[in-house]
Amino acid sequence: MIRNEGILIFLLAAIQFTHIVDFMIMMPLGKQFMELYEISPQQFSMLVSSYAFAAFIAGLISALYIDRFDRRHTLLVLYTGFTIGTLVCALAPSYSIFLAARALTGAFGGTLGALILAIVGDVVPFERRGAAIGKVMIAFSAAAIAGVPAGIYLAGHYGVSMPFWVVGLVSAGMLAVAFLTVPPLRSHLMEVDGERVTASPTEVIQSVTNDSNQRWALLFSITLILGHFTIIPFIAPYLQLNVGFTENEVALLYAIGGCVTVVCMPIFGRLADRFGHAIIFTIASVGALFSIYAITNLPEVALPVALFIAATFFMVASGRNIPATTLVTAVVKAEKRGSFMSIRQSVNEAGLALSSLIAGLIVVEQPDGTLGQYHIVGYFTIGMSIIAVFLARRLKAVS
Repeated sequence: MIRNEGILIFLLAAIQFTHIVDFMIMMPLGKQFMELYEISPQQFSMLVSSYAFAAFIAGLISALYIDRFDRRHTLLVLYTGFTIGTLVCALAPSYSIFLAARALTGAFGGTLGALILAIVGDVVPFERRGAAIGKVMIAFSAAAIAGVPAGIYLAGHYGVSMPFWVVGLVSAGMLAVAFLTVPPLRSHLMEVDGERVTASPTEVIQSVTNDSNQRWALLFSITLILGHFTIIPFIAPYLQLNVGFTENEVALLYAIGGCVTVVCMPIFGRLADRFGHAIIFTIASVGALFSIYAITNLPEVALPVALFIAATFFMVASGRNIPATTLVTAVVKAEKRGSFMSIRQSVNEAGLALSSLIAGLIVVEQPDGTLGQYHIVGYFTIGMSIIAVFLARRLKAVS
């Protein structure tokens, strides 16, 4: 048990908010980036994928060493790198430089997300962990409510670099707060006869490859990512080009979706703690299937109808991530959790990159300027979501 657990969870959620905004803001600005750099949907998908690919590689490297250090020190180093990367994005003058800057940001930001979940797993007992993870993951909703609409507004009035300036400067402020307030976090460090014991890189890898529970968790994670994120990069462009949304209406969509999930995500966390994480995950996933089909087959409809369908998707898709994440944090003991969560984050980032590339390969720009074959992306996502439900049943909690 750690003193001021609630303050630490709040701070972790705030840090999570900044790096989620940095990642999410790319999607609703897809149309603007394609026009600014005169790039194709495939090239835009590379902007999204570069972040994920870099995070994948960085996560694998960090997994070999991350459990050797005080979590506080690791958090500060990663957040510093993320802040610098975001500010480089704001300064980038061309597509190629911006692409490289996104990779730099992803290398630190992706690993940062894994570390935050490892810290929550370390300091919060399993019987209360679902609620705690629900609080941290409110950052996703807050990003949708405040960060994304604000980013769209800033990009529309001051250029696409302005959102990254703001996120970078806010992150610099949060970094100072973290430096002053985060306590030492060493509960995961093992000692024998007063000497610290650390696993070698070979032992870290063997710990995962020799444990079927961890292997199932990694397969479950990447399947869930493919069953969620594949439709995300083109939601905003599809709604704008095919359904007729304006930029302001896209911002409204993210704000409404975020408000709904802010209310519902803590409820999902408490329900999962009470009735079982696998059960709540399954129920939310079934709801997500209908939402995925509706949003990827959406014709020109009235704005309230489109907003309702999209908000429902954000609610159930985000809600199922809480029990899913709680299940994954419990498949490994504390002394190995940082390494495993880094590997898991790398797998997730590989899934993010792969899902974006898959969507980019399937979606085509039609002669009239609309996007075609988005419904095929939806069918793929539904299939992966169904597989994830069955994989969740194979995970066993050990901590």
